[in-house]
Amino acid sequence: MKVNKIVLAYSGGLDTSVIIKWLKEKYDAEIIAFAADVGQGQELDPVREKAFATGASEVYIEDLKEEFVRDFVFPMLRGNAFYEGNYLLGTSIARPLIAKEQIRIAQKCGADGVSHGATGKGNDQVRFELAYIDLNPDIKIIAPWREWDLTSRSVLMDYAREHDIPIPVSKDKPYSMDRNLFHVSYEGGILEDPWTGPDEDMFMLSVSPEAAPDKVTLIEVEYEQGNPVALNGERMSPATLLAKLNEFGGMNGIGRVDIVENRFVGMKSRGVYETPGGTILHVAHRAVESITMDREVMFLRDSLIPSYAKMIYNGFWYSPERVLLQKTIDESQKTVTGTARLKLYKGSCTVEGRKSINSLYDQNVVTFEEGDGYRQDDADGFIRLNALRLKMYSKVYDSKVDKNK
Repeated sequence: MKVNKIVLAYSGGLDTSVIIKWLKEKYDAEIIAFAADVGQGQELDPVREKAFATGASEVYIEDLKEEFVRDFVFPMLRGNAFYEGNYLLGTSIARPLIAKEQIRIAQKCGADGVSHGATGKGNDQVRFELAYIDLNPDIKIIAPWREWDLTSRSVLMDYAREHDIPIPVSKDKPYSMDRNLFHVSYEGGILEDPWTGPDEDMFMLSVSPEAAPDKVTLIEVEYEQGNPVALNGERMSPATLLAKLNEFGGMNGIGRVDIVENRFVGMKSRGVYETPGGTILHVAHRAVESITMDREVMFLRDSLIPSYAKMIYNGFWYSPERVLLQKTIDESQKTVTGTARLKLYKGSCTVEGRKSINSLYDQNVVTFEEGDGYRQDDADGFIRLNALRLKMYSKVYDSKVDKNK
């Protein structure tokens, strides 16, 4: 495959640092390094210098933080997406945006190829490449981990040292880390043994619940049509609001999970994640939904969450089925306007209050005191009608079926 110009999704980490050198040697092509600032918290000027030093002809560093939160994180949170009940999809949701910008740069520069540093064992290769193909079906895709003979990260470290490429990991601490404004993930190395707990000094966004303050932090998150717009009465941009919630959550030990998940490629994988702000937003969103969303609409939407989360996890963000499902989810969010008051304390995030101008909660109806709008004797007929089929079934089958089996 002849490729003249390649845009590499570049982070400055071990894999992509080696890849620039390897691509130049293997393909004799011009390499353009693209680094997406999605809130990873690192100084990106050294990334630029490092990319040039290792062979890139051009370097693009794009600030995508607001777009990331507004157009990717918030739509996902409107759907309350969890993968396998635990994972808030922090790595998964960044990949389609990075791929989108990578394709845009490729078109701008006249590049005929794109490349990434995802391994042949992981999910990211699928996420990147499905997005590339959807956005530009004719682009040539190069996945070095599926081509080269550098068979492990230890071998990569040796290669980097031989070629004087600075690397950010060591053999004493070889786990892989991915960070953006929504989360930090850790995997590989010492974490590959699912019985071995993570070192406390590994975590970047949060203190341990045990080390969190011995006093409660109260916050209020305001929503408009399913999107958080204000924190403690102050309106903020999406990225600013999420960053502030990361601070509140992190200082209170919120958002850590340690899970074994099922990768799309077929294997189980152990990952440790920090998602402090995202965890708070998930709880707050549910609280506002609880008083503003119709029961049957919520039941139907909730039944779609596993499929929706799986689409994101597996890399189908730009697929027609995800787009269709997003429209359904967003229709359900038109009434989700209100405020949640939350209590943060030593790793827990609990709802202490919720209010909305669209509230379907009627205290006059639900009260145990005297109220209007509900006749208790109406429940008599309601129960009889719902019990009718059970009554008929029991008459026919009770003597023939052991219901405890």
